[in-house]
Amino acid sequence: MEDIQSQHVPDACFIRAPLGAAEVLSCEMADALSCLMVTGAEELVSRVIRVKVQGRANFHFPVTLVVPFCARYRGNYRDVAVKIIDEERRASYVTPATTEGTYGGQRGSFAEVRVYALGLCAVVSRLKRENYTVPRRGLSLKLAMDPRICLNYLPGAFAAPVMAQTKLLPRLLQIQPVDTVLLAAVKSRSDVYYLVASTSPLLYLTHPSSQPLRRPLTVTLPCPPNPERKRDVRGQEKQTEHHHGGRVAPAWDQPASNRVREFGATLKSPKETANELLIVLVSRDKQWSVLEKVTVRNLQNGLVSVELTENFDRLLLVRLLSPLQPPHLTSLAERLEESVGCHAVTVVLQRRRDDPHTALVAAMLSRDLSWELNKLRAQGYGGPLEASSDISMSEGDQLLLRFSGNITSTRSQNNRNDVPHERLTFHTQRTNHLLVQLTEVDPFGNYSSPHYKGAAMFYKVNSVQLEWRGDGAVLMDMKLLGDPVCALSLTLPKKVRSVNRPVTARVKLCEETDSLSDSLLLWLAGELSEEEVAVLVLSLRLRRSVAQLVRLRAGDSLTSQAFHVLATWRRGLPAAPHQLKASQLARCLAKSGRPDLARELLLRQAAATRQGSMT
Repeated sequence: MEDIQSQHVPDACFIRAPLGAAEVLSCEMADALSCLMVTGAEELVSRVIRVKVQGRANFHFPVTLVVPFCARYRGNYRDVAVKIIDEERRASYVTPATTEGTYGGQRGSFAEVRVYALGLCAVVSRLKRENYTVPRRGLSLKLAMDPRICLNYLPGAFAAPVMAQTKLLPRLLQIQPVDTVLLAAVKSRSDVYYLVASTSPLLYLTHPSSQPLRRPLTVTLPCPPNPERKRDVRGQEKQTEHHHGGRVAPAWDQPASNRVREFGATLKSPKETANELLIVLVSRDKQWSVLEKVTVRNLQNGLVSVELTENFDRLLLVRLLSPLQPPHLTSLAERLEESVGCHAVTVVLQRRRDDPHTALVAAMLSRDLSWELNKLRAQGYGGPLEASSDISMSEGDQLLLRFSGNITSTRSQNNRNDVPHERLTFHTQRTNHLLVQLTEVDPFGNYSSPHYKGAAMFYKVNSVQLEWRGDGAVLMDMKLLGDPVCALSLTLPKKVRSVNRPVTARVKLCEETDSLSDSLLLWLAGELSEEEVAVLVLSLRLRRSVAQLVRLRAGDSLTSQAFHVLATWRRGLPAAPHQLKASQLARCLAKSGRPDLARELLLRQAAATRQGSMT
């Protein structure tokens, strides 16, 4: 047996295979495909590795893979598995035999699995599943992932023994304790959700569709009461009567005592939760609805039991401070389910002071922003910081970069098809960094500024908008880009250029007998102030790029700059009689506010012309 290790030890993949495997197996990083390695509620916790057999060599399975990973967030609701996508793009999951060990002289988290197929592999964190069999005699099951959750099947609940599966999402919303990020996200969408005191975990429950329930299934879930019970039922009733003026209110506007019969639910609760309403939301075929004709019991320690008489895909209990309309309740379930996989992300662009042309682009969880920025400063990133506002992103989403203004990346500089080459994939439990080499588009641009200026435009692409194409992930259609989600400004320092060369080396001298000779232009340049030169440039209708080039070549001397402006304008004139060229320049001087110089120019030009004709 022998071990095969990739070049970088911290990101190594260890392969244990029969002798001789090193000659036929290859291992390489394939992080560009990380966006396609996760689906649903999965989260990537390792690098993506491609293992393949070179050519058509004969190879014997199984192979033992050891993949290092780092799971930042662990809990009872999630576990890790090695996900493998073979050459035919079929996905399979293998539970690691061990997740801790020492490999390559390092001790840490390593997922060791035995596989019978090669391809792309990575370690993912996913929701725990629990498979169980319901016998005819019934079953009382406490879930290992959360013992507070209990499923009680009565004898004869099914006509025959069935296999079932549960999958659990952590508690989505509650007031105390509260997930501030998720609560703020939901509250920002609608004020009506402030009436939600708490919810139960979102329970996924899969039963065979061919086996309907014959006897009720009792599900016990935690749904803690509101810690601040300050509402008076009598006061609420009086207020309700006052608002409705004695008329009969709709079911969702009535107190709990009147509302139970309308929804068909039998609510049995102690006095301490009499003010609060318990709503049962169920989903079938991905459609949420309020369950009617259901018995709900408040138990001790914030536990609630529900009796189900039908099979449902998902179950959610909601405890309310005041009634809500059914459409708001179903919308709440949908938005909570969406928000579980969404995260507030801040895009940061920062550079080292000693290397302004290399920019670090990072997508960071907003809740960890201060911590992550301190880590960047410890790594030497102390330059100006550019940060976006919060962007909602899910696992596997990408940010595509486009550049505008006078700054671009070296990869995009030769990109003629306008397809963004710089992209950053977001993973909740991974470090999402991208190094971009910046360069200027026009070295003579931004002439009035000491810096080159531009902007980085970020376009969000959902993982479902990406597809396999060859060995990479490609956007299905560039039209899906839409508008940028944020734009960060960029600057680059200008290079110092030598300006000490003599004027005669840069400008071809004209003969003294020619119109507007160099001596005449040198005299005129010495008579102009800085403001008058700027106005004259506009009157001469010189392009801005020409003016920028003149300023770079002439240096800091005002006379030299003015002479180069005049000489450049003279070179661009078509063939014309001497007097016409002088007259044109005189008119521009008069427009610039110097008619005296215009008259003197014409006199000097006439004298030079007479002297030339005499010789």
